[in-house]
Parts: sequence; C-alpha cells; structure tokens
Amino acid sequence: MITLSSINGFIQLFLLLGCVALLLKPLGGYIVRVYSNQPIMLGRLFNPIEETLYRIAKINPNSEMTWQQYAIALLSASFAGFVLLFLILKYQSYFPLNPGQFDDLSNDLAFNIASSFITNTNWQSYAGETTLSHFSQMFGLTVQNFLSASMGMAVAVALIRGIIRKNYNLIGNFWVDWLRGILYILLPLSLVLALILGSQGVIQNFNSNVTAINLEAVTQSIPGGPVASQVAIKQLGSNGGGFFNANSAHPFENPNALTNFLECLSILLIPATFCYAFGMMVDNRRHGLALLLTMTLIFIPLYFFALQQEQQENMLLSVLPIDQRASQTQSGGNMEGKETRFGIVNSVLWASATTATSNGSVNSMHDSYTPLGGLVPLLFMMLGEIIYGGVGTGLYSIILFVILTVFIAGLMVGRTPEYLGKKIQAFEIKMSSMCIIIPVITILFGSTITIMSSQGIQSMHNVGAQGFSEIIYAFVSASANNGSAFAGLEANTPFYNILLGICMLLNRFGVIVLVLAISGSLAAKNITPTTVGTLSTHSPLFILFLAGIILFIGLLTYIPTLTLAPISEFFHMMSMQ
Repeated sequence: MITLSSINGFIQLFLLLGCVALLLKPLGGYIVRVYSNQPIMLGRLFNPIEETLYRIAKINPNSEMTWQQYAIALLSASFAGFVLLFLILKYQSYFPLNPGQFDDLSNDLAFNIASSFITNTNWQSYAGETTLSHFSQMFGLTVQNFLSASMGMAVAVALIRGIIRKNYNLIGNFWVDWLRGILYILLPLSLVLALILGSQGVIQNFNSNVTAINLEAVTQSIPGGPVASQVAIKQLGSNGGGFFNANSAHPFENPNALTNFLECLSILLIPATFCYAFGMMVDNRRHGLALLLTMTLIFIPLYFFALQQEQQENMLLSVLPIDQRASQTQSGGNMEGKETRFGIVNSVLWASATTATSNGSVNSMHDSYTPLGGLVPLLFMMLGEIIYGGVGTGLYSIILFVILTVFIAGLMVGRTPEYLGKKIQAFEIKMSSMCIIIPVITILFGSTITIMSSQGIQSMHNVGAQGFSEIIYAFVSASANNGSAFAGLEANTPFYNILLGICMLLNRFGVIVLVLAISGSLAAKNITPTTVGTLSTHSPLFILFLAGIILFIGLLTYIPTLTLAPISEFFHMMSMQ
C-alpha cells in the first residue's frame, strides 16, 4: 500500500541518488586526473606543497613499486599512525587544547581507538565530549580520518593499475597515491563542506564546556569544540566517528534538514564516484556504471524494506490504548531512538547509507529499530563493504566479487574466465576467496568467544535475541570497518576494546594485502583480445548475475546468525501480542 511515508521515502531517495548521479562525471573525471598526474585546477595551489613534502621525505615521485613494496609502505605508514595516535591518547593530559582537563586514556581504550581510526572503522566505545581533548580530536582523530580514507583510495587505484597494465610488475607509488588523495580530493571537499556546515550551525571553536540553566531550571553543560572540520571528513572519508557521543543525531553536528541531506550525500559521493572513475580508467565506462547499478539495485529494496518495518506500529504497544497511526500531529510508526527533526524516512535512509558504505555515523539509534528494521543495517555490513562501500574500499571489494562472478560464469560455459582482458586463474580466485572469508572468521569466532566468556556476557544490557543482536552487530561493525553500533552493549571494557581492535586490524590490513597481491598478479599478465565468447561485463545479465552472487554468498553465510538474532526477536514479539 502506498502511504505518505513511502512517497516521502521515494522523494528523499530520488533527491539523494539524483545529486550523486549529477556529480559522478565531474568528480569522477577529476579523480582520474588526480591519480593519472594530469593537470588539474587546484594544481597551482597544491603542487608546491606536494613537491616540498616529497623533498622533505626524500621520496622520488617517479619511482614505482611492486605490490610487495606497496604493501610494506602502506603497513609502515599505518603502524606509524597507530603509534602516534596511541601516544596522543595515552598522554593527552600533557598536550595543549585540553580545556576540559581530561585525563589520559587507559591502555586498552587507547589501543581500541588507535586501531579503529587507522583502519577507517571509527568505532567509538566512549563519549567524545567527555573523554577526549580538542587536541586529541583534531591532531589525533581528524588527521587519521584523512590518512585512512586516502589509504583506501590508494589501494583501489593500485588495483585499477594492475587491471589496465600488461606484462608489468609495478603498480604505482604508495606515497604519491596517498598524498595526492589527501591534498587534491579529501582536503578541498572537506573544506567546502565544513564551511557550509558551519554556516548552518555546526559549531567550530576551541571553547570549553559552558554551564547554562535551561527553561526547566536545570543546570546543563554545553560542550564546545572544533566540530565542523571533523564532521566534514568523517562523512566524506567514510569514517563516521563523531565529536559527540550522539554522533550525527547531535544538533551541534547535524542541526537541520539541509545539513542532514548534505552529510548523507557526502557518505555516498566518493564511493559511488569511484565506480565511474574506474570505468574511465579502464576505458570501459559502461562497466563502471554496471558496478554502480548493481550496488543500487541491492540498496533500494533493502532501504524500502527497512522503511516499511519502521513505519509500522510497535507490536508490543499495539495491545495498549496508544495511538500509533500517522496523522497531522504525529508521524506514527516506530519513533523510538529517532530525532523528530529528521523523522523515520531520513533516519532510515541515513541508517541504510551509513551501513551500505563503511561510514558508520548515525542520526538515529539503530538499537531502537524494530527487529527486521535493524536487520537491514546488519545485512548491509555483512555483505562486505560492497554497497557502496567505503572510499576506495567499496570499489576493490566489489571487484573481488566480480572476479568470483566471471570465474563461475566461465565454469558454466567451459571457458577460461577473463576480466577486462585479464585471465582469472587460481591465484586470483584464492586471494579473492580469502578476502571474503576473513571477515566471516572474525565475526563468527569473535561473537562465539564473547558469548562463551563471562566478560562478554556481563556487558550485555539486554537478554535474549536482542542481546545477541547487539553482540553480533558489534563484531560485524568492527569486521566491516564500519563503526556503528547497537548501543545497548557496554563495550568500553578491556575485553571488548582488545578483541574488537584485533578484528578491525585483521580485516582492514589482511584484505588490503591480498588485494594488492591480486593487483600485482594481474599487472604481470598480458591482455587477451576480446572475442565473441568473452563475457560482457556491462550487460543486464551480468548485473543480475553479480547481484545474485553477492546476495547468495552473504545470505548463505549469515542466515543462521540472523535467524538467531533479529529474526528470532521478531517472532518472539509477535508471540507476545
């Protein structure tokens, strides 16, 4: 049945995806010029900075690397970032810009935060406004937001080079790719977005907390801080870590409908654009658009399913004399945990976008969603950073599934599988399969260890299927490098901080090294000419086949877990009516 809510949902989705589509070509072309070292509009401003940094670091930008060298450079940079961030957090009381006089963090919490932000996960088991100084927020977290995001883009570009090069064992220079992503893409976009957000009321200052008395004569502590600069990169870089504990539900981070739309648009912008840029770089734009269309075909039905679930009446309240119908005075449906200034439609759209990507920011509390409404964010993350994934990570993640798809298609017709002229052989299949298996192992083993441990059970604030959902969500979020949470779990304990931190590190860098290995293998191969038997990678059949493979692997892997968690809770609530 068509309702006002569903019509509003169509309008909001059309506006969001429409704006993304309008920006695909200009931003995609710009990204290609950045990584192809072509002249760009911002070159006069940033070229001197780039060249100076190369001289200081003694880097030859014309020297390229093998995939092993690329991986070592990436891991070295990440390790250095981890150590630096850990020390900032561990000894934050010794640094300036600490008006709240916050103490140093414990070893386990500092380890968790450092692991979280260098892996682009941005999982937060603490309240930022009561835990971290302005220095820690700016020079610790915000800096890593830029570094980790650009790292994902660099790996995607390295994989693209492996696809388009032939009989070559070099895939680019990590330091150049890393720096150019920051200087020419993330920094300018973040600056523009931060200025717009600041004009709409997102705060940007160095103030300490201000004490005020509200209209109910209650004393209230109002925090200050450099928020707009952090919010901009947290959205554009698929980071998601908020300045405040309430994240993007906080009015200082997301004050009105315009900021909500722009921040949600920023979540999808670069991941979607990378598909178009990929098509340009491999000289097959239709294939790049086919990947983007595959993501969208999975995204839209799941979004509307979650919207339909949240717009329904709460089953446990339907037996009471409570009016839950939509009317001129109320939105109806499940408004628990949602901001009235955004409503159900914009809350569900954000929840879908933030978990379909690896962003993880929230403008509503996912733990308060209905059982099947909360299943959708879980399923988006379980599919593995594919729809639309993070900046760069979404592209290389879906390419892993494309490799499996062309392999299966090749088996079905008795041909050696090929992808964009490169033969797909045992090595690529093994590496792709391992990339898909790594998060499965960390999710299932991590949640199993937690359930069997008294330390893990003690942190549960809910029992039964809902409590199990909260544990599963935590490990899915960490393993998908997402960072959102079912907030009913007390995760700031040594047990969770260490275990979740390990999951983040394994999934981020384990997958990245394997992707770089695939890039090196493909770059060393010759390009096979296209024949009538070559699988078309832009046809409707390919799009449907790829979407089917993604859903089949995801559902087949996790359906037992989903059955024990949100699906079980749904039937339990039905039985209580």
